[in-house]
Amino acid sequence: MEPISTPFTEKLNIPSPIVLTPMAFGAHPSMAAIVSGAGGFGFVPVGLDTVDQIRQNLRDARKALAVPDGAPIPVGVGFVGWVLDITEASDTPLIPAALAEKPKAILFAFGADLGKHIATVRKHDAKRSDRLQTLIFVTVNSVEAALTAANEWKVDVIVAQGIEAGGHGGSFAPPLFSLVPAILSALPAGHPPVLGSGGVSTGAQVAALLALGAAGAVVGTRFLFTPESVYTNEMKAELVKADFGSTTRGMMFDEVMDTMGWPPHHDGRALINDIVHDSLKGVSLEERQRLFAEATEKKETNRSIMWAGIGVGMTKEIKPTKDVLLELHSDAVKVLKGIPKLLKQ
Repeated sequence: MEPISTPFTEKLNIPSPIVLTPMAFGAHPSMAAIVSGAGGFGFVPVGLDTVDQIRQNLRDARKALAVPDGAPIPVGVGFVGWVLDITEASDTPLIPAALAEKPKAILFAFGADLGKHIATVRKHDAKRSDRLQTLIFVTVNSVEAALTAANEWKVDVIVAQGIEAGGHGGSFAPPLFSLVPAILSALPAGHPPVLGSGGVSTGAQVAALLALGAAGAVVGTRFLFTPESVYTNEMKAELVKADFGSTTRGMMFDEVMDTMGWPPHHDGRALINDIVHDSLKGVSLEERQRLFAEATEKKETNRSIMWAGIGVGMTKEIKPTKDVLLELHSDAVKVLKGIPKLLKQ
């Protein structure tokens, strides 16, 4: 792999600025180790996982990457803020369980008060050596949130997520290629690396983000087109058939799952199917939940929730996770090498 050097890759000492986003219900935990092992950086999704599941997933990553006990594991853990608001007040908090396994990073997203969870990590790390300090990533959907993350929370990496992103995010977010330069213009000198997320499915898009000034790209949907993704073969077939108009945003997906703890003005983007059509027809919530449960039991894709971003229309084949990472990186390198040709000497 020919290295791409950015403030992000230098901070993590990795050759590729491509990050696997934590996709609960989409990415298998093993995918984080595959991406990190191939030169990028992968996040293990938590979603609604238990303490035991978090421990096992990180121990599996340690084993897959042959990392000695006691050393930090070069993967991250992705937490949902509003879920933490519930779990961290219980007898089985998730953050301490994750930190005990020594992941390299933790990503926080989608909560009314992410600062308190960041403080938990900082307090825990204050008792550890510099070698075991945890990098903190935060997902933001606005310039204001980026400023808070950089100036108040002193995070290590900012993930700027545009409206194109699959899964959950701010319904108010601007497009990625407007959000990234706006954030970079607003941040003070010496700001943390800013990564771009949302609709990124090709190496050319990765290169374009780097040209904008981003320090890396966070990719989700493209990694769903892999054998390792937890989506069923039938769901992956739907992804392959999808085009640029095949997704929509809304709360109808969470309504049928009864996962309605998201902060105000946040919703999810997924493939359009009968879940959307039922909602538009005015079918009652009780009936929509019954239809969803019935379809789930029968494993019918017409009411499966397939989180996916706008970039879903750019991929038409299933490839191993490692191959996807290497292809994205090599294609980005090719584009970056071609940029100087645009400037006449």
